[in-house]
Amino acid sequence: MCGMSLINRRTVLTAALGAAAISSTPLVTGLGAAKAHATSEGDVYDSNTDLYKKLSGQEGIQFSRRYRRHELLDNERGERHPYHRTTIMALHGGGIEKGTSELCLGIAGYRPDTLAALFPGEPVYDYWMFEGLRLPSMNLGSNRELHVTAKHCDDHVALSMAASSLNVLSLHGCTAEQAGVRGGQDPKVVVVGGLNAAFKKLLHEELGKHFKTVDGDDFPDLAGVHPENPCNRTMLGKGGQLELSTELRESFFGKDTLDGRAGSTTEEFKAFAGACRKAIIRLESRADQVIL
Repeated sequence: MCGMSLINRRTVLTAALGAAAISSTPLVTGLGAAKAHATSEGDVYDSNTDLYKKLSGQEGIQFSRRYRRHELLDNERGERHPYHRTTIMALHGGGIEKGTSELCLGIAGYRPDTLAALFPGEPVYDYWMFEGLRLPSMNLGSNRELHVTAKHCDDHVALSMAASSLNVLSLHGCTAEQAGVRGGQDPKVVVVGGLNAAFKKLLHEELGKHFKTVDGDDFPDLAGVHPENPCNRTMLGKGGQLELSTELRESFFGKDTLDGRAGSTTEEFKAFAGACRKAIIRLESRADQVIL
């Protein structure tokens, strides 16, 4: 790979909440993450821009944006060089749909705690995420209130990354009940959606070797088929989306808290990330992944 650039939009905690109050508040809980909410019903903010404006100055306190774009260079006439194909996204990370931030980094190829290679020698992918950082002690409301439904995401960096990618894999959280699980059934399940039928098939095949998958076509609120969903705003006009049940996401971490998840990932976490990466590698070998 060429050189890489890391962008972390977390800002220094300001005096807005009081320096003393902040310094005395340990980040030891992920509380405030409500039930996953796949539709716009109940959203407080109309779009990401609406949220950014109304919470101006609160980035790094109430929410954060993190992304990574890997540098590519083509300065040779008459030759073709590797080009970017796939971006991983978590639109509702942090305390909103817990575990999706860490999984976004894992699938992209990075350890969530140190950003060291999770799969040494293997490809890495661009990523973008929005995270809720609210803690109960802040008395600012729940992280759920920071949820902006996917089709209303208008973050310019997120959309530009999707638009310049052939593929996007977007990660979300749902409840087992939303995914069709009934009493006595295994609540650890992932709903596979998005408009890219080939990608969906590959995700079913790779994830299905170890995890329970269900088709998004059976769950309209979780299907990820809206054309304005960033997962489908790619160069090909289609992408993939995964909705993971709460119980499945909980199995990925030894310490399931806002600050504890990154450093306590389990073998299940790596297995899930690895399965997604195998699906991506297979997808990128297809004929429709070639740009002339």
